[in-house]
Amino acid sequence: MVSLKAKGSFLRLYSWLPIIFLYISVLNEFDFNYLNLDYFSFNFPFILIFYFTLKDFKHFDYFLVFIAGLINDTVVGLPLGVSSFSYTLICIATSYLRNITIRPHPIKDWFYFLFIISLINSINYTVLTLFFSYNVVLINYLINNFFTFLLYLVFVYLFKQYLRGLND
Repeated sequence: MVSLKAKGSFLRLYSWLPIIFLYISVLNEFDFNYLNLDYFSFNFPFILIFYFTLKDFKHFDYFLVFIAGLINDTVVGLPLGVSSFSYTLICIATSYLRNITIRPHPIKDWFYFLFIISLINSINYTVLTLFFSYNVVLINYLINNFFTFLLYLVFVYLFKQYLRGLND
């Protein structure tokens, strides 16, 4: 089997795949409206940012994450900087967890992820309702928080396979 390290340009593109997925996900802003699933939504950028900043992935630059937040605000129609602030808070929280953790454990990371996304969603809700007078439905944030939390483990498995393929 041919190693990815033998293919120079393909390896470079493959190593930048998480940032590419982040930009595709914030530009696409997909939801499940066309499937008629009213109570199902999750925040893929939160999962992606949390995992790759936790693993200290070398191509996952915080400035690029900040720019992705600005793009997300433009696509969704939020006040400029709300998503960037959220994404930056995730980067700060996960870098803190990475630095204080002696032995990483996926379940502890999972519950820390729940705490972080709950905190960020509550900050977003507060900022949007108090400062910008948005009419935000709280149940949508709760549903998004719940499914993002549940799907984190599924994406962790996929991201581990990606990192294993990158290191082989």
